[in-house]
Amino acid sequence: MSPSNIPSHPPLHGLADTPANNPLNKSPAPLHTTAKPNINKPAKGDGKNNKKYATIWRWHFYAGMFIAPFLLILSLSALGMLFMANTVGPNNELLTVSKQDTITPVSVQAHSALSAVPDGTLKQYIAPKSDHNVALFRVGSETGQTMVAVDPYSAKVIKIAPSDSNLYHTFDNIHSDLLIGKVGDYLLETAASLTTLLVLTGWYLWWYRRKSIKAMLIPDAKLNNKRSTFVTIHATLGTWLSVLLLLFCVSGMAWAGIWGGKVVQAWSQFPAGKWGNGPMPASTLPPTHGEALNSSGIKEVPWILELTPMPTSGSTLGEKGIDPSLPITLDTVDRFARDSGFEGRYQLNLPQGETGVWTLSQDSMSYDTPSPMADRTMHIDRYSGKVLADIRFEDYNAFGKFMAAGNAIHMGTLGLWSLMANVLFCLSVITICISGYVMWWQRRPSKLNTAATQKSGLNPPPSKGDIPWGLAIILLIVSVIFPTAIIAIVAIAVLDFVIIGRVPVLKRLLK
Repeated sequence: MSPSNIPSHPPLHGLADTPANNPLNKSPAPLHTTAKPNINKPAKGDGKNNKKYATIWRWHFYAGMFIAPFLLILSLSALGMLFMANTVGPNNELLTVSKQDTITPVSVQAHSALSAVPDGTLKQYIAPKSDHNVALFRVGSETGQTMVAVDPYSAKVIKIAPSDSNLYHTFDNIHSDLLIGKVGDYLLETAASLTTLLVLTGWYLWWYRRKSIKAMLIPDAKLNNKRSTFVTIHATLGTWLSVLLLLFCVSGMAWAGIWGGKVVQAWSQFPAGKWGNGPMPASTLPPTHGEALNSSGIKEVPWILELTPMPTSGSTLGEKGIDPSLPITLDTVDRFARDSGFEGRYQLNLPQGETGVWTLSQDSMSYDTPSPMADRTMHIDRYSGKVLADIRFEDYNAFGKFMAAGNAIHMGTLGLWSLMANVLFCLSVITICISGYVMWWQRRPSKLNTAATQKSGLNPPPSKGDIPWGLAIILLIVSVIFPTAIIAIVAIAVLDFVIIGRVPVLKRLLK
C-alpha cells in the first residue's frame, strides 16, 4: 500500500498535531501553583459584601482626606512641644545655675524679680525643678505678665521674658486652636471626633482583607508592588496605633470647647461644696480655677478643677494650717508647703483681691511631677492661714482620674520611656498620614494626558449603593457622642448622595 493510500487518522482528543500542541513538546505543569496575594483588592465575596466594602472604603477616604492634614499638624506641633518641654522648659525653668550651700529666702528672690519689672505685682512663684535649676516668678504689670528666672542661691536675675512667650507655647497654641481661636478649636475637635470613624472603618477594611486579628497586626511578607507596600504599612501600623490614637483623641477633646467644656467637663467638675461653698447666685460666684490660675489662656490647672469655683478667704471655715503666731507671708507659706509634703518643683499662687486665697499646687500637667497620682492642690485662707481645701488624686472622680492619667500619657511626662513612646507615636502617625496620601496618588491613572485622568478627579473609592446598617450605627454613635462630628457627617452624606450627581465639577472630582 502506497503512502498515499494510507488512511489518515483524526488527531487525538481533537487537538491539531502541531509542535505547540504536541504533549512531547510541553513542559510538565507544576503540581502546585500559588498566586501572589494582591492586598490592593478586597477578598472576593458576594456582590452585597463588595458593595458594603466599597461604601465603607469611600467613607474612610472622605474622613481621611479631612482628618490627615490636622493629624499631621497635631503630630508636628506635639514633637515641637516635647522637644521644648525637655530642653528649656515651657517657661525657661530648665535654665541651670551652680549649686551652693545656702538658698536665699523666697521673699528675697521675689524682691529681685519685682525690681526687674517696674511697677510690677507678684502673681506666682514656681520652685526650682532641681538643685541646679532656676526659680521662676510671674510678675504682672500694665504691659502684661512677665516671667523672671532667678538664681535661688544668689537671688540674681538670670532671664526676663514675656509670660508664655517661649516657643513651647507657640507649638501649644498651634496644637490647641491652629492660632485662629475658636474656629481652630472647633476644626480640631471635629477632626478628633471623626478619627473615631476613621479608626472603626479602617479596622473593618483591614479585617475584611486579612480575616484575622493576628494577620492584621503582622505585615504581609509577599508584596507584589509598591502600592501593596504602602497599604500594609498604612494598615498594619494603623492597627497597632489605633487604640492609643483613640485615647489621645478623647483626652485631647476633653479640653475642647464643645465636647469638653460643654459636655463632659461640665458634668465631671470637682464639687466646690466640699470646701463649704454652698449654692450661690451666678453674679456672686468666685472665679473658677481656670479663670484664676490659668495664665494667658494656657491650660495649667488640672482638668477636673478647671471649672470649679475657687474657695474664698475671710470665713471661719478651714482646718489647721499655718501657725497662728506667725505672719502669713511668702516665706511662711513656702515653709508650710515644704512641711506639708510639697517637694521639689511646686507652684505658689498669691491671693488676688480681698477674698483671694493662697494656692499651692503640684501636678503632672504643669510638669511639676512625672506621676499624675501625685497631683495635689491646696488652698489657704489669706487671713487665718487655715487650709480651706487639700485636693489630691484620690479625691478625683473616675473621669477626673482618667483625664489626669490620660494627660500624663498624652504629654509624655511619665519618664524617658514615656517621652520616647510619644516621639515614636507622633512619627508613626505622620507615616500613616503620608502613606495614605501615597496610596491615593498611586491609585490614580498614571498617564496625566489620558481621558481617564481628566475624569478621575480625586478618584475616591467607588460609590456602590446605600450606607450599610453597621456603618449607619457607627455614624449615629459618633454623632451622638461627639456633637461637632454631626455637621461633618451630614455634610459628607449630603455631598455623596445629593450634590455630587448634580454638580458637574464635583461629579468629575468625586464620582
